[in-house]
Amino acid sequence: MEALMVLLAILLQTLLTITTTTAAQFDPSAPIQVICSGDSNYTSNSAFESDLRSLLTSLATSAPSNGGFFNTSTPDNTVYGLAQCRGDKTPTECSDCLNRSASTILSQCPRRKQAVLRYDECLTRYSDKRFFSTLTTDGTQMLYNVNNASDQTQFNRQLGRLLNGLATNASRDATRFAEGEINYTDFVNLYGMVQCTRDLSGSDCLSCLTGSIADLPGCCSGKQGARVFNPSCYLRYESSLFYAPVSPPPPLPGLTSPPPGAQTTHSDGNKKNSSKTVIFIVAPTIAVLAFISAIAICYWRKKPKKKLPLGDGDQQQIQSAESLLFDFATLRLATVNFSESNKLGEGGFGPVYKGELSDGQQIAVKRLSRNSVQGLVELRNEVVFVARLQHRNLVRLLGWCLEEEEKLLVYEYMPNTSLDKFLFDPIKCAQLDWRMRYKIIEGIARGLLYLHEDSRLKIIHRDLKASNILLDGSMNAKISDFGLAKLFNLEQTQGNTSRIAGTYGYMAPEYAVKGQFSTKSDVFSFGVLVLEILTGRKNSGFHESEQATDLLTYVWKHWTEGTTQQLIGRAPPGQFPSREFHRCIHLGLLCVQGNPVDRPTMSFVVLMLSSHSLSVPAPSPPGYLLQSDQSSESSALLRGDLDDADGFSNQNENKTHSRNTISISEIEPR
Repeated sequence: MEALMVLLAILLQTLLTITTTTAAQFDPSAPIQVICSGDSNYTSNSAFESDLRSLLTSLATSAPSNGGFFNTSTPDNTVYGLAQCRGDKTPTECSDCLNRSASTILSQCPRRKQAVLRYDECLTRYSDKRFFSTLTTDGTQMLYNVNNASDQTQFNRQLGRLLNGLATNASRDATRFAEGEINYTDFVNLYGMVQCTRDLSGSDCLSCLTGSIADLPGCCSGKQGARVFNPSCYLRYESSLFYAPVSPPPPLPGLTSPPPGAQTTHSDGNKKNSSKTVIFIVAPTIAVLAFISAIAICYWRKKPKKKLPLGDGDQQQIQSAESLLFDFATLRLATVNFSESNKLGEGGFGPVYKGELSDGQQIAVKRLSRNSVQGLVELRNEVVFVARLQHRNLVRLLGWCLEEEEKLLVYEYMPNTSLDKFLFDPIKCAQLDWRMRYKIIEGIARGLLYLHEDSRLKIIHRDLKASNILLDGSMNAKISDFGLAKLFNLEQTQGNTSRIAGTYGYMAPEYAVKGQFSTKSDVFSFGVLVLEILTGRKNSGFHESEQATDLLTYVWKHWTEGTTQQLIGRAPPGQFPSREFHRCIHLGLLCVQGNPVDRPTMSFVVLMLSSHSLSVPAPSPPGYLLQSDQSSESSALLRGDLDDADGFSNQNENKTHSRNTISISEIEPR
């Protein structure tokens, strides 16, 4: 009897939860997003207005009969337009929504040459400039249900699995649409839907959706329902069914049985009697599936392949990552046999080459040098960590190759290479105006926050430096090179090692001297990066002042003397806002304080970057100034001034080291 009462109480709570969620729906008759833009307005009764009205009519008529999507332009390319309906809508529902949208967009954005109008069921967009096949995330907006889930930890965990899996399925499906459900509790399901505009490539669709997923914790953590949308993609989730179930996409490649907690999608609305197709989600190995854009030219060799060295708990991740295997012949062809003309640069792992796959996708291939001290351990680290991480400010791993003596990693191609190529080049640095430098600092901060706090893993990067910050075509910063990264338990705060690995000049003092590393040692490296970005000067090999032997001392001197404006260098004069520049110098100095406890967390850093009214403490001297308890040799080490041929000893452990441009590897297995 007691068990029956408990069951009834659970059922009652479930019904109340569903009712609350259902009652909190948004008005479907009103647009959820309106963006009116353009460099200038068109005039009434002009040729542009006539072309626009004809285009909108064409979009509303053609999209429903073309699978819910249509994009075109006027014959003279005066106006470009796109219309798309939600993938679960019938042609009639699609037509009704787009006809309503065609009239509404003209009244909402009168005489504007660019506009986006989104209803829950459809999207209409037009512009006087060509925008097809271009990812656009400007104007991202969020709506959410004010009610919270009862078990927010479980809710967020299951929600991440659901949305990450749907994002993957949408990116690999020609319709760029996916929907599905997952159990939140034994009695309540979570329902999700994601969609990109169908002109986007699979990789751009995945990037848009994973970026939207990454935005959810900032507004909607634990909320029972939410929507995130921008001109290129849309996601929505609820704890009640809000879409019409459609046929699911095929299972993910390489998996033949559902893992525990697998998500299911139904072929009709009858939950009890419908047949089920399993959509396999290996939470959240999204980078593993970003390889879909290149899957057509990647195949399994019939002979046995080498396996990566596995550590405890790696088996599931490696099995998932093996769907990322590239054939060496494919990569050799893509890079023109690793020609010098395709070489992008070289680091501690080895040279990096630009390549192009047969489908036109550009890639970057990192090839392990025969004489490199890095090896299978670093390669395994990259595959296991990067394949499990997804964030717009982390570089995306597309695949790897391990054949005979060849060890290669394949990444998304970053057309603007790495930050150091701009920052420390006397000519290119002028391209980094204040807005761009601030954007890069914010991007690095958000990527690091994800690694430390927001991902389901807790990762210490240990080699954050300018050459490991890659820049995409829009100069968005992406953290790369996880060969030295360390995985922490969520409750763990600090680790120790007898073998120092990283790049001197960016290492925190407690790590370089004592082998202690934590999230705060990453914060120190971030602080060095911030000061380098602001001043355009390298920390290692610093020779610009007789009173300062390193950049941190040099900045601290100007800070204490109130002359921080003199730190601006290698940038057009008058470009940097004095107040914002001073605040960012303040932030950098907070991050490089000698005592790790005094350094801020990355969540505080991101908050400080987004709020100019936040009260912040005064910084204490940087770690490099605390030389009273360090030997002169250790102090020189921290400045990165030791010659490459020399070594040093600490606690009888042999260590190697490098200048700022070379990474040091651990040789022991992790």
